[in-house]
Amino acid sequence: MSDSCIFCRIVGGSIPATVVASNDVAMAFRDLSPQAPTHVLVIPRRHLASLATADDAAELGAVLSLAAEVARIEGIADSGYRVVSNVGGDGGQTVGHLHLHVLGGRQMSWPPG
Repeated sequence: MSDSCIFCRIVGGSIPATVVASNDVAMAFRDLSPQAPTHVLVIPRRHLASLATADDAAELGAVLSLAAEVARIEGIADSGYRVVSNVGGDGGQTVGHLHLHVLGGRQMSWPPG
């Protein structure tokens, strides 16, 4: 855990978040600046800088599984949703902790931007 990482501080409880779901490996909470009617972030509890540094397939599976659970909880699993992981500056990553965006509740356009 990194004291300077906002997502690590959310995991540690020093920054509040609206938690949607969690498991032993990951947690999911509402994005403070939603880009769709449903916008939930799913993060591993362990600090990982990005998908590029992820090295544990079981951990990644638990994070991805939680993203699918969020879609079911939020009622968007049947209508469809998007899961996005931005990696690095050119990929649009703004927080240096691996996170998935679960977006839904409206038609998603392509290309995304």
